[in-house]
Amino acid sequence: MAVLTPSSVLRRRRNTIRATDNRWSQLRHRFDLSGTPYLYIAPFFVAFGVFGLFPLLYTGWMAITQWNRDIPGSEHTFVGLGNFARLVHDDYFWNALRNTAAIGVLGTVPQLLLAMWIAHLLQRKMRGRTLLRMGVLLPNITSVAAVGLIFAQLFGRDLGLINWGLSLVGIDKVDWQSGTWQSWVALGVILTWRWTGYNSLIYLAALQAVSDDLYEAADLDGASQFQKFRTITVPALRPTIIFSVIMSTIGTIQLFTEPLMFNPGMSPTGGDSRQFQTLAMYVYEQFWTHGKYSYAATVSWAMFMIIVLAVGANYLLSRRIRSSS
Repeated sequence: MAVLTPSSVLRRRRNTIRATDNRWSQLRHRFDLSGTPYLYIAPFFVAFGVFGLFPLLYTGWMAITQWNRDIPGSEHTFVGLGNFARLVHDDYFWNALRNTAAIGVLGTVPQLLLAMWIAHLLQRKMRGRTLLRMGVLLPNITSVAAVGLIFAQLFGRDLGLINWGLSLVGIDKVDWQSGTWQSWVALGVILTWRWTGYNSLIYLAALQAVSDDLYEAADLDGASQFQKFRTITVPALRPTIIFSVIMSTIGTIQLFTEPLMFNPGMSPTGGDSRQFQTLAMYVYEQFWTHGKYSYAATVSWAMFMIIVLAVGANYLLSRRIRSSS
């Protein structure tokens, strides 16, 4: 039997402490490699869960219940898909969907075409290029409420600057707020003015990866600016174009402030005949004006499903384009 001396006891205690420290050091090192990245991204998921996932799930629960401010005791009475069945036969919903789609097309197509052309021009070597690149973003950082109010005045029927300019070339005054297609065109102009610069910078960032040798070779071949734009810029921007189309589609479906400010009375009905009421404005009307909380949640979920379908269609289109190229 080994005799334990004070020195041997002290040596064993030191070895035990050293082994424990090594074990904790290994655990800390392992956690630093595998666990620390999750701590870095945890704030996003916490914020998304509180402000994104929970509202989405709660709105989904509201959509299958009955909750009307004017009906006492109707809080969260389960009705299943009854609200969605009512939505299918709601003419106001289909009108809002039509308005949203029309305004989106009139505002997105010219916007993206102009953005591609501006990005192509800003890619060229010119004086003050940095200042011009910063300047195209100014409309996007302007207050959207101020933009809506200013454009409502510009498109005024009697004192609007747009109608004054049209009168100079012999065109009669246009009632932009009362007509259907007139209001669509006016709102399309607002969206184009506001978001063209933003998309231009996105396209410009994508063009940074394109070699200047391609443009120099095109210059040597005597290609015009339009030919270089069509044969070099557009193919290089193809993935970014798909991304911008998806983001523009999502933004269009959520369109609210511009048409609300465009209406002189700032009513969520979008004009006397609902000629430019969007889906987001219809949700606002049902929730705040009529107190139909569950039905507003149903329309919101319909908007969510439309966004999912639009994004899925764009994804399939992008895969088909990649496979064919």
